[in-house]
Amino acid sequence: MFSLAAKLGAQLEEDASMLKRATALLDNSMPRTRIPKNGHRGILALDMTAKVQGISTIQSSYTPPKGPGVRQKGLRGELLEKHLYKKISEEVQTELNPGPLATEFCSTTQADFSVEGFRCVTPTPSQEYDYRTDQAITFWSENCHRAPGVTAVRNKDTPFRKNASFSTPISEQLDSPML
Repeated sequence: MFSLAAKLGAQLEEDASMLKRATALLDNSMPRTRIPKNGHRGILALDMTAKVQGISTIQSSYTPPKGPGVRQKGLRGELLEKHLYKKISEEVQTELNPGPLATEFCSTTQADFSVEGFRCVTPTPSQEYDYRTDQAITFWSENCHRAPGVTAVRNKDTPFRKNASFSTPISEQLDSPML
């Protein structure tokens, strides 16, 4: 076993020395820094002026199969087959891609507010209101104590009036009664 490994090692050394000898002349022909970039010239092809062929061996050896040279079906059979293919493909296209549906033009007013049997009746007011003088009732007027950043509310009727108490000196504020 040891002798077989020794023989293989000797054979590898001999092959490596042959490769060194085969490329020794090429290694010395140009600087060693250009060898990895350009490679050795003349190893794969001896004719340096030859151009690379643009066709592979498979492409050059391939010949497309030829037909039998005579008609396999009759002219009438071919025309019938083409007609059936065309007819079936049109049917499949109409099944898979139906035309656009008819759009129904209906506004929101027509759909939601024009219901049959509906009568619009305005409710009678429970109190008398004067819209010119009464304070409007809104979410914030009802919840003015929860509104952030609102100064002290003096009147429940007018919670968002101008209030200068934040800039009034403390000595003047203590003299005036808080409402």
